[in-house]
Amino acid sequence: MVLSGIDLTIVLSAVFLLFVISYIFGRREKNTNDFFLGERKIPSIVACLSFVATEVSALTIVGVPATAYSENWEYLQFFIGSAAARIMVAFLFIPVFYKYNCTSIYEFLRHRFGPQTQYAGSIFFFVTRLTASGVRLYAACMGIGIILGWSLGQSLLIFTIVSIIFIAFGGIKAVVWAGAYQTIIFFSAGIALLIYLYLHIEGGLSSAWQIADNAGRLSIFKFDFNLNDPTTFWAGTANAFFIGLAVFGTDQELMQRLLTVKTRKKSQNAIFLTIATAFPILCIYLAIGTLLYVFFQQNPQAIQPAKTKEVISYFTANFLPAGLKGLILSAIILASIDSPLSSLSSSFVMDIYRPLIRKNATEKHYLFISRTGVIGFGLILAIIAITCQPVENILWFAFEIISLTGGATLGIFLLGVLTKRKANIGNVVAMIISTLSMIALLLLSHKGVINLAWSWLIVLGTAMTFALSYLFSIYRK
Repeated sequence: MVLSGIDLTIVLSAVFLLFVISYIFGRREKNTNDFFLGERKIPSIVACLSFVATEVSALTIVGVPATAYSENWEYLQFFIGSAAARIMVAFLFIPVFYKYNCTSIYEFLRHRFGPQTQYAGSIFFFVTRLTASGVRLYAACMGIGIILGWSLGQSLLIFTIVSIIFIAFGGIKAVVWAGAYQTIIFFSAGIALLIYLYLHIEGGLSSAWQIADNAGRLSIFKFDFNLNDPTTFWAGTANAFFIGLAVFGTDQELMQRLLTVKTRKKSQNAIFLTIATAFPILCIYLAIGTLLYVFFQQNPQAIQPAKTKEVISYFTANFLPAGLKGLILSAIILASIDSPLSSLSSSFVMDIYRPLIRKNATEKHYLFISRTGVIGFGLILAIIAITCQPVENILWFAFEIISLTGGATLGIFLLGVLTKRKANIGNVVAMIISTLSMIALLLLSHKGVINLAWSWLIVLGTAMTFALSYLFSIYRK
């Protein structure tokens, strides 16, 4: 597809402004504290918006409308557990990270338990974040490829290079300020598309509501007691609460944003603000998915997308006018540039390289390794994204990945903040046993041997890790 002049102008302007922001706020890093924490001088509202941009990503822009288009609004149940998790993170995790002045949150595990637990926590973060972020990168590049007519390989190549340059140059200050800008674009693009769809629905809101309701597309709550259904209120809320604790509290990518503000109090205020910021974005993109369903129902002559996961990109490429097409494409492109490369690099340098490989190097050396790490992790992410092509529902798949390993890390962090028990090697053993057990349960569930939805896995994994570590701490030498 050849973009119109106005679309091309909008896209180039959006990307250019991103790099201007990166240059203004991200230049002149003096050391790793500056590169990874921005010297803790980021305003709370900016940290909040950056947090939301990272949370939203391409999975919301591409995956949430696809879920509402093909299913319903039951995904909204997850936000209840997610909001509760943010409140708990504010009072449970943020204070200890500031108490120990953590650059990487896994440094807390070293202070609390010992180096082996820190290394294990960091490695589990690498595995979880790389895999989940590979899915996010795939979602973004898939959308960009459909709109522009590029292959997945072309999209990945271009945006992997752009992401590496963007983050390697600017560090966390560039990431945080650019994230605030990205959130504004996500809002603007979503509202504009929602208005356009509404204006092209015959009969207005009442007609759209009736069509969607008759098809079961407006269902929000499902109070069934079915352990094999991941979308019930009980499974969805529990899963979102524990995933929220794992992602918001024990995942370096999101917590790193909250550690860039000056004080614990301001960091807590920032995560509280994310509740009010993320909820309307989620509702906007769910509504887009519903109206896309109504649009295609009212226009049976219009060819629908071959795959549900492609619906918003397909609609953008084939039905949107010039200008709006460029705005939606800009949102997806910016979502692809925002990546976990900074947090992966910070955890690698602070948790692995600095204590294990080279202890007493200069700050200049560590800054060089940090930027080199950004390049390495960027290439790994691209490889993972390529392997995600067979995935049908990318939103649920990303949650499934986090459910397998997130409980292992969360269980150890909860042991650290809720008890005075102390283990080290036992923690590592507990994390491995828990993760292998969750993988086994998922495989048994997929084969129909047991009836257990994937959304319960992180709950069980957290409980198993916590219990095993507690028991190991009793018998430790």
